[in-house]
Amino acid sequence: MASPITIQELDISSETHSTYTVQINTNAIHTTVTSTPSVVDSFINELLYTHRSSLNRLVIGLDVEWRPSFNRNIENHVATLQLCVGHKCLIFQFLYMPHVPQSLINFLNNPMYKFVGVGIQEDVEKLLLDYNLGVANILDLRSLAMGKGFGHLRNSGLKDLAREIVGLVIEKPKRITMSRWDYEWLSYEQISYACVDAFVSFAIGNRLIWEI
Repeated sequence: MASPITIQELDISSETHSTYTVQINTNAIHTTVTSTPSVVDSFINELLYTHRSSLNRLVIGLDVEWRPSFNRNIENHVATLQLCVGHKCLIFQFLYMPHVPQSLINFLNNPMYKFVGVGIQEDVEKLLLDYNLGVANILDLRSLAMGKGFGHLRNSGLKDLAREIVGLVIEKPKRITMSRWDYEWLSYEQISYACVDAFVSFAIGNRLIWEI
């Protein structure tokens, strides 16, 4: 049975961002959705301050989403970037931003931080192609799992890794995976999906790197 997931929009009036609590099992993830560079600045500054004593151990779940194309000659740009550390998640909507925040460029390019995900190489290549945005230090969760004795997971997706390594049973409905990520107003299901992917990536990476 899938781990229960709920989402609650927080009653905070803002023209620059929306905030939610996404709950998966006992994990309550504070999630910020924005296209405003100053909100990204604040998120990153708060993150670095919170973890200031252990930045050399910082693991970040990273994922991206874009509108699927059914024409082989058309490749849509990345619509959202998800970053998650602990129970804090950012969903940044590239398609509606005025510019890429310098804080995000610096954060992604810091080789001290470890960005983790499944198929993260392809995601990072697309960020570079679409927005000239580089990520300095990436680790694929499948390779990490193999290095820790989970050789049978070498070709696994996030669902199998989540179940075996952190005990979370997640669903990845195709109708959400293939949905319109280019919409300015994402649905609750899209926000939950994007948040959970990034959070689970963080949880798996943190466990494989520092706990096993």
